[in-house]
Amino acid sequence: MSKESNLAGLQRFAEAVNTGNFSLFYDAVAPGAIDHDPASGQGTGPEGYERFFREFRTAFPDLAVNVEHLVADEDNIAFAYTITGTHKGTLLGFAPTGKQIKVRGMQIGKFENGKLVERWGSSDQLGLLQQLGVAPTS
Repeated sequence: MSKESNLAGLQRFAEAVNTGNFSLFYDAVAPGAIDHDPASGQGTGPEGYERFFREFRTAFPDLAVNVEHLVADEDNIAFAYTITGTHKGTLLGFAPTGKQIKVRGMQIGKFENGKLVERWGSSDQLGLLQQLGVAPTS
């Protein structure tokens, strides 16, 4: 498929994350899609992303992901992003702190027929936990 259909798939994925309309994952992620850097217990396919982001949006109900830079070819989309939100729900067993976070990350997604089939990524998880005050800063 075309670069344009893959970008449209990424847009549906982003809308699911930013709005909490998790049904969009089923239009944006192929069944059995593999995340090479999954969250604990995430699983594969659209169900895995729904599980992770349902928990993450519960912890950060005002979650927003802003794409800072994006490059794409016919099969792959890579981007740098910033996540912001306020910790109002339990995350990884940590009670809500009310603190705001700002975390950067990068992701590469492989797409087929406008759907994500593989993902590699990294977010500043330590920085997130330090901003919440649940991890040492040095």
